[in-house]
Amino acid sequence: LEERERAGRRARLSAARAAARANGLADRLQRRLAALAQECDFSSAPPTVRGAAIVAPAGLLRRAAKAAAAQSRETTPEGRAAVERLAMEAVAAAERALGHAPRDVSAERLGYDIESRESGGRLRFIEVKGRAAGADTVTVTRNEILTALNAPDAFILAIVEIADGAARAPRYLRTPFAREPDFGATSVTYRLADLLDRATPPR
Repeated sequence: LEERERAGRRARLSAARAAARANGLADRLQRRLAALAQECDFSSAPPTVRGAAIVAPAGLLRRAAKAAAAQSRETTPEGRAAVERLAMEAVAAAERALGHAPRDVSAERLGYDIESRESGGRLRFIEVKGRAAGADTVTVTRNEILTALNAPDAFILAIVEIADGAARAPRYLRTPFAREPDFGATSVTYRLADLLDRATPPR
C-alpha cells in the first residue's frame, strides 16, 4: 500500500512538473511571438546626419586658390599700383607695335589713360583696366563711361590681365557701353568675362 502511495505521489509530481514546463514553454512562445510581431511593426524615421563631406576636383581647388590669391594682391595699394603699371606698359607697347605714338595722360583725369596718335594724326582715347588674372569684375567710373559715349569712334577700353607678375596681351573693346550710368552713380561694375567676350586683339 505504501509503495502504491509513493508511486502515486511521484506520478502527481511528474504531472505537475510537466504541466509547469508546458506552461513555461507556452509563455515563452507567446513572448517570442509578441517580439516577432513588434519587430515587424516599424516605420521609417527621418535620417540623422552625423557628418558631411564635399568632394571637389583638385584642379578646381587650385584655380579657386589662384583666383583668391590674385584678388588678394589687388587689395593693397602696392599691388594695385603694380597691376596698373604693368597694364599701362602693355597697352603702350601694343600701340607702338601698331605704329602709333601713345602718351600717358592718366594723371589729367580726362576719362581715359592713354592718348595715342595714329600715323595719320587721328587720336585714340584708351582707358586701361588692369586686372589680376582670375578677377571676376571690373569697375568703370562715370567720367570714363561718358567719355566713351561722347567719342564712340575714338574711345577704346583696353583690358589687361596680369598673371605671375607679367601682363598678358591687351584686349581692346570699342563702344563698350550702351548708355549713361544711372543718376547719382559714380561708377559701374561689369562682369569681366562679358567684356572680354566682346573684345579683340589690339588693332
